[in-house]
Amino acid sequence: MANIAQIVTRFKSLQIQSRLSTALKTCRPVLYSTSAEVPSSPESISTVPKKGKVSKAMKAYLERAKAHDEFMKIQNLEFKLGKRHLANMMGEDPETFTQADIDRAIQYLFPSGLYDKKARPMMKPPEEVIPQRKAAEFDETGRPFHSMFYTGRPNYYQLLFDIVGYLNNLNAFEDRMIRKQLTPDPTQQIDTSGSEWLAKEVLERQLLEDISDSEYENFVNVMTRLIQHPYSYKEKAFIDQYRKPLLAKTDADQIPKPQLDENGKSFITIYECLRKSARADVTIIAPGTGNITINGQDITYFDSVQPREQVLFPLIFSEMIGKVDVVANVEGGGFSGQAGAIRWGIAMGLRSFVDVETIDKMRMAGLLQRDYRRRERKKPGQAGARRKYTWKKR
Repeated sequence: MANIAQIVTRFKSLQIQSRLSTALKTCRPVLYSTSAEVPSSPESISTVPKKGKVSKAMKAYLERAKAHDEFMKIQNLEFKLGKRHLANMMGEDPETFTQADIDRAIQYLFPSGLYDKKARPMMKPPEEVIPQRKAAEFDETGRPFHSMFYTGRPNYYQLLFDIVGYLNNLNAFEDRMIRKQLTPDPTQQIDTSGSEWLAKEVLERQLLEDISDSEYENFVNVMTRLIQHPYSYKEKAFIDQYRKPLLAKTDADQIPKPQLDENGKSFITIYECLRKSARADVTIIAPGTGNITINGQDITYFDSVQPREQVLFPLIFSEMIGKVDVVANVEGGGFSGQAGAIRWGIAMGLRSFVDVETIDKMRMAGLLQRDYRRRERKKPGQAGARRKYTWKKR
């Protein structure tokens, strides 16, 4: 019996060894390597992805993107260095020096009498000053991502396409309301008073594309058609992206309240009325008889008709002629600048005596916008700002 048990055990071990040898013969070892050498087996060679050719357009874009990134890196380093120097000049901690501190320090260290904000000295992060660049519009093989890439202005035409889509959706919604015999709510209509469409330059910066005047006109026409739809309030969020207020709400809320004089009449005084080099302060008294006093004289203070018309225009436009009295003190500049300063002061003072609708109309007419235009300087090599010397061949 013992011999039989030994024979069975040896037979089982032989069977296991034969199965292991068969499995080892049929299995092919896979080699793994951490180096960049080419794999030895054909199967591993077939699994290595082949690198496609990069188009010339993509190469040019990558070079420009690399140069732009290096340029922005240098600009950020210079901004941080300038910020640190400015903080040390002001005696503050550079680590806690904010953008508001930078603006206040520049205003203190470099005072400027320039009225145009673009001409004033400033120091801001490069991302806010340098225009944004477009991202890659095609892949490495040169295939464009956008379906309207070959139009030359894909973002512009995509915007027009979206506007048409919104119009179609509103028309479909209007048809459903008509079938249900429902009418649009007039109280929900979008109020466009006090705002306007984005300017062409602002729209170009938003789209990152240059557009022509006719293309901008087409954009305004399509958006106007969208906003005139009876159910345009459903797309108010989209419309508000392309409109800007004519006057900030903070300025509109700062309408001064009239005061009372010893005679019980209401009056309001507007100081710092500026136009060119003229400076004026204007007082509006209500109720009045229409008297206009300028430096102790009546409106004949101006000899010509045009300055008189400038002074009377805000009163005529707001229908307040003959209802209020105007007392103005002005100095500096010529008749045109003095009339412009008084006109702006009268318009700003009349806000305290008219209703909100009249204020919106005055804002739309440009009466509440200060005129920052200045005399353009003479250019060297020229007879004037734009005038050229007479050219003679001999």
